[in-house]
Amino acid sequence: RVAAAMALQGPGGKEERTEDLLQQDHLQTVITARRGLEEIEPSTRDTLVLPWDRFSSWIHCICVVGFDLELGQAVEVIYPPHAKLTDKEKTSICYLSFPDSNSGCLGDTQFCFRFRQSAGRKTSLHCFLDQFDRDAPVYLKKDPAYYYGYVYFRQVRDKSLKRGYFQKSLVLITKLQYVNFFHSLLREIAPEYFEKSEPCLEAACNDIDRWPAPVPGKTLNLPVMGIVMKVRIPSRHDKPGTTQIVQSTQQTDTQVSIVLPTIHEVDLFRHFCPVFFHIQMLWELVLLGEPLVVMAPSPAESSETVLALVSCISPLKYCSDFRPYFTIHDSEFKEYTTKTQAPPSVILGVTNPFFAKTLQHWPHIIRIGDIKPTGDVPKQVKVKKLKNLKTLDAKPGVYSSYKPFLNKDEDIIKQLQKGVQQKRPSEAQNAILRRYFLEVTQSFIIPLERYVASLMPLQKSISPWKSPPQLRPFSQDEFMKTLEKTGPQLTSRLKGDWIGLYRQFLKSPNFDGWFRTRRKEMTQKLEALHLEALCDEDLSLWVQKHTEVEAVDLVLKLKDKLVQAERDHLPLKPDTLKKLQMHIETIILAFPEDLQSILLKTSTT
Repeated sequence: RVAAAMALQGPGGKEERTEDLLQQDHLQTVITARRGLEEIEPSTRDTLVLPWDRFSSWIHCICVVGFDLELGQAVEVIYPPHAKLTDKEKTSICYLSFPDSNSGCLGDTQFCFRFRQSAGRKTSLHCFLDQFDRDAPVYLKKDPAYYYGYVYFRQVRDKSLKRGYFQKSLVLITKLQYVNFFHSLLREIAPEYFEKSEPCLEAACNDIDRWPAPVPGKTLNLPVMGIVMKVRIPSRHDKPGTTQIVQSTQQTDTQVSIVLPTIHEVDLFRHFCPVFFHIQMLWELVLLGEPLVVMAPSPAESSETVLALVSCISPLKYCSDFRPYFTIHDSEFKEYTTKTQAPPSVILGVTNPFFAKTLQHWPHIIRIGDIKPTGDVPKQVKVKKLKNLKTLDAKPGVYSSYKPFLNKDEDIIKQLQKGVQQKRPSEAQNAILRRYFLEVTQSFIIPLERYVASLMPLQKSISPWKSPPQLRPFSQDEFMKTLEKTGPQLTSRLKGDWIGLYRQFLKSPNFDGWFRTRRKEMTQKLEALHLEALCDEDLSLWVQKHTEVEAVDLVLKLKDKLVQAERDHLPLKPDTLKKLQMHIETIILAFPEDLQSILLKTSTT
């Protein structure tokens, strides 16, 4: 390594490399700035932000999808024009942006969908989004393999058109699962666009490109189309189950038009109402990653119900695939409807009656009718065997042979029924149900968290001069033995076969995703503890007792650790990286001058 570094100092090397080094320095400044924009002075930050960087931190692009008599659905406009979409992605957006012809959605309809990003294509830089994603709650982290589409569809009679109807969708394509926020944003942009066309869309996009980045934990005022939306971006540091109040000041509140209490949560009570008496069974099906189909009369009810199911195990992340709105034109249609293999772990939201036939071999089907205002006590809908599911005239209900592991909680049913009778506000009913799901999920996950924490090596086993110790492997049998004394019975009143539920969960994609995340966090914690132990050593004393070659090797290793710590955002004490940098500089200054200049140069490059 020293020889390679010395090779940089060839005859005339200093003069010849001056321009290259300046270019490298400039590039490094930009990269560093974009990695740590929140730490940079606002005046400096603004000069480093390129056009459309801020827009890209929120939205990949906006599409207008219209109906052509010859072509069918077609993408008419993509904004900004430089935004990249493959032909396959455009096709997916076209089919998913219109309700199924059987839905008969007259007027304005809003819904969302999720589709796979084309393989082998990199997305735009998303410099802000990549940086701040690490501080987002696990269930809101972006998935590199998928996009979300938020749709505002308008269908109105128009005799001037051959088809007799005006049919068009305005669609936001993004990596962010901020369903409430983007639906609210579209309610401001879309009606204006349908009236005034493209100049209006361009103006809205220019407004968005001036927004601050979606920094987790921050409350933001977002001006668009002459109004100001006030939102708070959730953070992984938020306590689960607590609604973070949007902080306000009199000075700014006079300008604020819309305050969103949440940017991502759907109304659980409203969308579970058609299957009200089976919420606990549905929680188990989602927790275990079982294949599940939601058959609904419209994409709005389909997508909202799927999102409600996915969020019912929060703060656990649902780690399987889910499609809030799925059509027969989807590229995965054959994969999901084949009868030659077991259905995959996925939640599908569908509206086309054709799916009642093609998916009747799936083990769990939820059939919902039109979702009405929750003013009446929901009628009890029994779980029916799949053989009772007819192709077209199946009644609303849950069709499954699944036998829940846990006994039904009658208390939550009675509490919510009483709320309906007493005209309790919908927001309160939703809060009660969301808290119930949170408590059940936390009771289930706490024993796993406690056991996984025990896999961490003791801190005294960490030596600065040895590699960080490894985590102990997860043992299913060992974990099961802990449940007798520290199981969910300590925090939950629910009775039933908890052991059986855990055994099934440990086979699921949700456990695999949860454990991968926890293992990564714990491994990084070990790396951080090891680095802190190294920084607490007297390295200058160590250098005096070792050869120059060993000391150079230590400097290079410390530099590698510095790069790794910054790249992986290790959970270090505030002054650890400064200490490490000082150690490196102190050791380098103890070397002869020629070696100092080489090592200092390698550190700048």
